[in-house]
Amino acid sequence: MAAPEISVIVPVHNQEKYVGRCMRSLLAQDIQRELYEVILIDDGSTDRSAYAIDMFADEMRIVSLPTNRGLPAALNAGLQQAHGSLVVRVDADDYVNARFLSVLHLWLTENPDIDAVACDYLLVDNDEEVLRRGNCEVEPIACGIMFRMDHLQELGLYDEKFMVHEDLEFRHRFTRKYSITRLPVPLYRYRRHETNMTNDFSRQEHYLSMLREKYGEELLEGPS
Repeated sequence: MAAPEISVIVPVHNQEKYVGRCMRSLLAQDIQRELYEVILIDDGSTDRSAYAIDMFADEMRIVSLPTNRGLPAALNAGLQQAHGSLVVRVDADDYVNARFLSVLHLWLTENPDIDAVACDYLLVDNDEEVLRRGNCEVEPIACGIMFRMDHLQELGLYDEKFMVHEDLEFRHRFTRKYSITRLPVPLYRYRRHETNMTNDFSRQEHYLSMLREKYGEELLEGPS
């Protein structure tokens, strides 16, 4: 059986309430099923996430980490298992449009000079009501970006010291050499709820300080 062209990486930590919605959206894609694989990383969940995940065990590959190692380590564990030449991250509390994979895949396969492509997104609440649209260049998020796997491997994947803002750290390294092209179509659904990691402002500031220490003035200048 031929290797899939796309690997979808889904990190999960205590997302029993949302992971089913995420999985259903990924399994309902309008692209041929053999073209993509879904790799779900259970990062030491202590709720009923494992039970929710097991319902989809026949449709994806599951990587179970016995203890919570943190988001960047979970992402790296998934990437190390990936077979696709293209890779995209979808968080377990989010979900995607049925054309999400097919459109991003088409964009990269038809434009070999493009390094990565990011789509716009809709910010939704717990009831999946749309709050507003997000521009992925003006307000970038960690997900909804399809990369070429060889670029990620070349850059050394995610820095596991950055338990928060792992995406900013990786994006900074990526855009030193490569670029991310915006696709102004809102194919990603970014859920805002009370347990979002992005709501923990003290942790955010701690890891922003680490970013400044690592890159100094170069970080303040922004991506190239």
